[in-house]
Amino acid sequence: MPTINELKDFSTQVRRDIVRMVSAVNSGHPGGSLGCTEFMTALYQEVMDYSSEFNMDGTNEDLFFLSNGHISPVLYSVLARSGFFPVSELATFRKINTRLQGHPTTHEGLPGIRMSAGSLGQGLSVALGAANAKKLDGDKHLVYTLHGDGELQEGQVWEAAMYAAGKKVDNLIATIDYNLKQIDGATDDVMPLGNLRDKFEAFGWKVLEVVNGNDLESIIAGLKEAKRETGKGKPVCILMHTEMGNGVDFMMGTHAWHGKAPNPEQLESALAQNPETLGDY
Repeated sequence: MPTINELKDFSTQVRRDIVRMVSAVNSGHPGGSLGCTEFMTALYQEVMDYSSEFNMDGTNEDLFFLSNGHISPVLYSVLARSGFFPVSELATFRKINTRLQGHPTTHEGLPGIRMSAGSLGQGLSVALGAANAKKLDGDKHLVYTLHGDGELQEGQVWEAAMYAAGKKVDNLIATIDYNLKQIDGATDDVMPLGNLRDKFEAFGWKVLEVVNGNDLESIIAGLKEAKRETGKGKPVCILMHTEMGNGVDFMMGTHAWHGKAPNPEQLESALAQNPETLGDY
């Protein structure tokens, strides 16, 4: 397993990838991608049991579904640097005929992508199908999802949450990127979410919290605790408190970088804060 310093180097390089990808095409979503960099690093480099020899069936391995698909840059970077496809392909992000669309799509045949994630709110439903299939197949591996907190304003999420608990889908771990921001501002201003812990517990879920979702050791500990809670008759939810734009000072503390690319001068500043560690594409 990688050391914590190796994981930090991995995260730093992923942040470089994210800002370079969106800046190159003046399009994309850096804010949430940067905020979830440590989570995705921990998931793919430390926690999940998977093969980079991609098979859509996902038999005998853990599965991950990105529900808030607009943060595709962080997923693409982590997948590439975890061996799913060449790192050089990151240079094609959002370009004509690329497999790296702005939102992940299965018809492009990109290894590591198991669902199209353009419309928010659908990932939990898809994951439930996969989790139930694993139960039917006697496959003891787990299914992971990631959701934006603003995405929880979609009603389908709560229909799926009700089903997950009602049917005791206890091989599922759903993580909420709880940064309190979305494209139009603070979640409390757009559509208040209320007390998410109380909500998920009322729906019958086991709820854990990671207070510092941008600290690798905290995330790893939280994910491992979540794994220990599986198989006990309840789906597991992690409320992961993060900072949108984490690691790039001028992107932090605001929702403004939800879906805006840095210009060349801003890119230079972002890269200076995240020195090259694993080699740029």
